[in-house]
Amino acid sequence: MKTTQVVMPHAGGPDVLRFEERELAEPGPGQVRLAVEAAGVAFAEVQMLRGRYYAQPKFPFVPGYDLVGRVEAAGPGVSVRGRVAAMTRTGAWSERVVIPAEHLVPVPDDLDAGEVVALITNGVTAYQMIHRVAKVAAGQTVLVHGAAGGVGTLLVRLALRAGARVIGTASPGKHDKVRAMGATPVDYRDPLLVERVREIAPGGVAAVFDHAAGPGLKQSWRMLGRGGTLIVYGSAATVDDKGWRLAPFVSTFGKFAWWSIPPNGGRRCRFYSINHKNHFDEDLATVIGLLRAGELRPQVATRLPLAQAPEALRMLDDRAVVGKIVLEP
Repeated sequence: MKTTQVVMPHAGGPDVLRFEERELAEPGPGQVRLAVEAAGVAFAEVQMLRGRYYAQPKFPFVPGYDLVGRVEAAGPGVSVRGRVAAMTRTGAWSERVVIPAEHLVPVPDDLDAGEVVALITNGVTAYQMIHRVAKVAAGQTVLVHGAAGGVGTLLVRLALRAGARVIGTASPGKHDKVRAMGATPVDYRDPLLVERVREIAPGGVAAVFDHAAGPGLKQSWRMLGRGGTLIVYGSAATVDDKGWRLAPFVSTFGKFAWWSIPPNGGRRCRFYSINHKNHFDEDLATVIGLLRAGELRPQVATRLPLAQAPEALRMLDDRAVVGKIVLEP
């Protein structure tokens, strides 16, 4: 069985991506072969292309963090059939894939593949940060950085669903979108950003969700009220940095150690990284259920064929989209 896939051969711009045809082996024990219906595009792939993502493999490799597909063949001992969702971390930008069956979650046939794929990594990330890490409650005020992004839009919607008030940072051109979701927009480039947030929430916010880290991390900490939680789940602000790709995380953890020394008003720092442990399958099934019930609708920015993967990365790098870009092989 042959498949066409997108390959990142080395660091560079979107134009270095290659399209290759390869032969897929039959699925072995514990594996399935999937025909991919939709694959997600994330800022992690922008970072990978520059060699800046903390968990990327060595070049060359096939990118693609998540997918929705249909089981075409199953290896010995595998009973999974039908339509499924999977977080692959890499490898999803392909017409077909052979992957482990262990963490596949069923997807109802009546759901749109693009909307489901927008909920796999992004949806579980947002759900777990809201409900398992920050434990956002009704009546609280939280701040979401990058409120127009793939994770940011879901953080806004899930926080509002929990009964919280939401402040969302975004560029001015996206403020109407943020406002339409029910959040209060602020300009992330405003030199008086902390003061603007304090005008809206004089006592500080209960949680800050920060995907960028970098120089703005101190601002995020200053926005917190007593007992508040700063959750960092990315390093988007450091994508153009040079040198060791783990340096931003060393810097972040150094700040966390310093800020954790009392007295700190009971404020906490947390670093969130999604993985297949810690209720992943359960929480993915939950957000898919919320989609089916009409309680959570992800923002699909655009749908592109696999051949336009370079354009997808270019759009993300230019911060030109609101929501999730989906590739449809």
